[in-house]
This record gives sequence, C-alpha cells and structure tokens, in this order.
Amino acid sequence: MSDLQNIAKETQIAARQLGILPETARNNALMAIASALEKHQNEIITANKADCDASEGVISSALYARLKLGESKLKSAIAGVQDVARLDDPIAMVSLKRELDEGLILHRVSCPLGVLGVIFEARPDALIQITSLAIKSGNGVILKGGKEALQTCTTLVKIIHETLKNTEVNPNAIQLLTTREEIKGLLTLDKYVDLIIPRGSNEFVRYVQENTKIPVLGHADGICHLFIDSDADLLQTINITVDAKTHYPAACNSIETLLIHKAIATKFLPEIAKALREKGVELRGDEETQKIINCESATEEDWQTEYSDLILAIKIVDNLTNAISHINQYGSKHTDAIVTNNQQNAEIFMSQVDSAGVYHNCSTRFADGFRYGFGAEVGISTQKMPPRGPVGLEGLVTYKYKLIGNGQIAATYTGDNPKDFTHKNLLQEC
Repeated sequence: MSDLQNIAKETQIAARQLGILPETARNNALMAIASALEKHQNEIITANKADCDASEGVISSALYARLKLGESKLKSAIAGVQDVARLDDPIAMVSLKRELDEGLILHRVSCPLGVLGVIFEARPDALIQITSLAIKSGNGVILKGGKEALQTCTTLVKIIHETLKNTEVNPNAIQLLTTREEIKGLLTLDKYVDLIIPRGSNEFVRYVQENTKIPVLGHADGICHLFIDSDADLLQTINITVDAKTHYPAACNSIETLLIHKAIATKFLPEIAKALREKGVELRGDEETQKIINCESATEEDWQTEYSDLILAIKIVDNLTNAISHINQYGSKHTDAIVTNNQQNAEIFMSQVDSAGVYHNCSTRFADGFRYGFGAEVGISTQKMPPRGPVGLEGLVTYKYKLIGNGQIAATYTGDNPKDFTHKNLLQEC
C-alpha cells in the first residue's frame, strides 16, 4: 500500500469515528480550532507573507489576491469557524418517518458522506472554511492547496492537528497533501474518498472530472452577468454595478459582463462608466456601446472570459429576451442578476436564466456560503443536481434508510393473499 493510500485509509477510519461523535464534541473541537488560530495569528500571517513574497510577480494579480491572508481576512475566517459551530447539527436529521405496516417503521436519516478530497488554488482561508465544515458535518477531508500557498497551508494544518489532539476529534480526519504529483494519486482513491471538490481553473476542473471515478462537485468558470433593464433606477444601478465588479474582482461571483437595455443605454451608460473608471476598471464594449462611451472593442472571446480582474465587458441588448439568451449562451450557470423596477420582468429573468443563483436588485457578490448563513462553504456548484450554489453543511451529508421491524418478511406482502402496506406518515408525530 502506498503512502497516499495509507493517508486515505487513516482519514477514512478517523472520519468514521468523527461521524458518530456527539454534536457537542464536534462543536468543542471547532471552538478550540478558532481559539488556536487566533492565538497563532502572527505565525500564520508570517507564513503567508513568505508565500506572498515568493509569488509576487510570478502569479496573476487575481491569484495573488486570493493567496493573501492578512489580519482582516484571517479574523473573518476565524469568525466563520465559530459560526459553523453555532449552526444546527446536520447529522441524524430525520426527514421521513413512515409506517409501512404495524411495527414496521421506515426512517430516512442524514449521515456524513465520508471522506472529502478538496483541491484548491491559492486561497488558504478556504482551508479553514473547508476544515470547519468537514468537522461539523462528520466528514474527514484530504486537502491539497496550491504550491503558492504551501507554507500557509502547512502552518494552518499543523496548528489544527495540535489543537485536535486535545479534543475528541482524531487529527487524522484532516490531512494535507503537499505535492502536485499527489493530485493524480488522490483521484484514483475511489475506495477511500467519497467526493472530490476541485476549486481552480476551467481546465483543471475538467481534468479532475475526466480523470476520476469519484463523484466531483464544483464549477469551472464564474462568468457572472448583470442586466440593467429599461425600468431601472440609475443610482441603484450604479451602486450595484460597482459593487458587483470592484468589491472583490478576483472572486468567482464578481460580474464579468454588463448587459444594458438599449432604451436607457444613452442615459445610464456614461454614468456607470464614470463610476467604474473611478475604481480603475478597464471597459470593453460591443459596437453599440462604443457609440456611447470611449472603450476598447469587445470580441467574442470577451463574452466567454472570466477576467477575475478589473476588466468588464459591456453589451447593449434590445430587450429582456435577448439578455436572457446571451446569459444562457455565454454564462457559466453561476450567478446572474437583473436591476429593474418591473416585477414581471424580474420574475421572467429569474425563471428563465439557467443559473444556480438568480438575483433581483442586488449584487452578485452575495453568492457566498457565509452570506447565505451557511457559516462557510466548501465551494460553489453549478451542476443541475443538488447540491447547487454555495455548498455548506447540507451539501456534505447524504442519507440512509433505517427500517425497524419485529420479524416481518417480504413474502407476507406478496402471493395469492398479500397483506396491504399501511404507508402511514408519522413524521409530524416526531
């Protein structure tokens, strides 16, 4: 058995132990981790500075922004751990209780997935979020961060392991891989790993999907849109557009394309462009846009690009139908928004845009597990099957059917004189 298989087997054993621990034990472990991270804040920031110094000028500005773990971002991550501890326990939730016959009762009960394999670029704060969600949901996790975040991730896991030694949670439930070669090996461990969550480029996510038998949850691109309808408020439009593009342009929920109704383009576009340029945004527009504002020409490639930077493509559309069509053709099914005072148009937009998140009169930046009240997220899923959107605790549990009887056999309910099932719902009596 290889070293990687041994790690996976240890994680699986620890995960099974974790999955049956009482909620108080898991919560106590999370609060202990939060305290330890706060205590070792300077050590973590120092390690991250070393990673940032080594990566400056080597990686993209978007990736660098994700890599940087300053005091403010670290405090937010620690608060997220505490928030997860305060969430309701996702394990052992009964979603169905049904009498099949007298004395034969069926329960559908939530339970952990088992072992998660999470591969992520840069963001060391993601390691903190993923670890807290894994512990709360009773799952083990094998983490593989990007090489640019190696010192930060190693420091974080060392602190977490030392902390867990003084709790009921086995430290082996949280593992860190450190080499690129281990990714390929991780994808072959279908005997031990129950779900792979890749967080990276389109090419990387597709590579993972095509090279493993393990179920994969994730999204490749974050090509988000904002559509300004003809019946929109100008001030509200400017505020939402600026926030959705500039609040954190490296995030996957930042808009990459602005669509604007032709009826208000001449009035709205110059004001929007002014506000964006004051924030340092480079604008690229279609032919109609260039007739109204001075900007670079947008090409077909721009509609398909996740910039993760202060760049925004702009297109003028004839109507709501054209806006929806553009989004469904070029979008990544992540998050798309409409600004309008026309409630009917808003409802049509949110019904017909095929994305995990559809918003009305608010920024796409709200597409986040923490902002949804999930405490944190392991990632965002754009697949059709659940879980979809920001994936928190509910996306990390499955369920099993528990049938409790008193000697019943299936033959009683078949044959020439079969007994009838009662199929009586008992859940409201729980």
